[in-house]
Amino acid sequence: MKIVILNGAKVNFDGIIDYSVLAEEGDELVVCDMCEDHGYTEISEGAEVVISKELPMSRDDIMALPDTVKLICEAGTGYNNIDLEACHERGIGVCNVPAYSSERVSHTAVMLMLMLASSMQRQISMLAKGDHTNFDKCLSVPHVELNGKTLGVVGAGNIGKNTIAIGRALGMNVLVFNRSPREDSEGVHYTSLKEVFRNSDFISLHCPLTESTRHMVNRYTLALMKPSAFIINTARGALIKEDDLIEALKEGRIAGAGLDVQEVEPLSADSPLFALDNVIVTPHMGWKGLETRQRLVSILKDGIDGYRKGKRVNRVD
Repeated sequence: MKIVILNGAKVNFDGIIDYSVLAEEGDELVVCDMCEDHGYTEISEGAEVVISKELPMSRDDIMALPDTVKLICEAGTGYNNIDLEACHERGIGVCNVPAYSSERVSHTAVMLMLMLASSMQRQISMLAKGDHTNFDKCLSVPHVELNGKTLGVVGAGNIGKNTIAIGRALGMNVLVFNRSPREDSEGVHYTSLKEVFRNSDFISLHCPLTESTRHMVNRYTLALMKPSAFIINTARGALIKEDDLIEALKEGRIAGAGLDVQEVEPLSADSPLFALDNVIVTPHMGWKGLETRQRLVSILKDGIDGYRKGKRVNRVD
């Protein structure tokens, strides 16, 4: 069997990850480190399994794939980049990698909350400029506790549930909006999206990107937030209408933001988000821990092994 990995350097950016575990004896494994958007036909010639990492695979892309392709594996949890309808028409199965990064991404969300609560971005910036005011004078930046604050969580899947658990361990009260109603538990109350935005001190997004969730954070939902509240996004950048967020941040209508994902990635070098001292931006690093990526490859193998045996493992088609 021939297996082709598209954009392999996205996962193996440091050369540590061993893709060879995906292949059995006699298989051919081809790794394309970086692929041009929509240029997959020639690379995939003769392949039975194609592995994608955050590549847009439109209807035209799917229809142009060689007839040999029978399975597309998205090397991540989200698969909104793949046209499932076109795959169905072509008889191509699709699998993803569920729950491989739940803990690491929730830890990233909480890290951003802790850094924002301590004005860490501003403190680091001051040090970079040789400003030692926080050391030789009184602390001159805001510094607040998380305990006793209200954490709003949008989406209670695996990552959302982990974030809720850490928030509770830190002594936070939790408000949750989830599309499927769930029972309240101690310190955790399920409510409407409006109530989450109105009453939270920190709002953490953990829902998939769909047509109904695209730009769910916009000037109208931002207007519901407290001026002292922060928003955290470790899910998908397009959940937030970035221009509206930048406007709210510049005008001080919310206190700040922690963004591990952006509407367009990589973030443009001239983006105002880099210059705002009430914003922390990170390069979609939540899933990039070493152990997280090793787990990703292991679960990818489960999907491919399931296909070999005629079983549906981690299939989303």
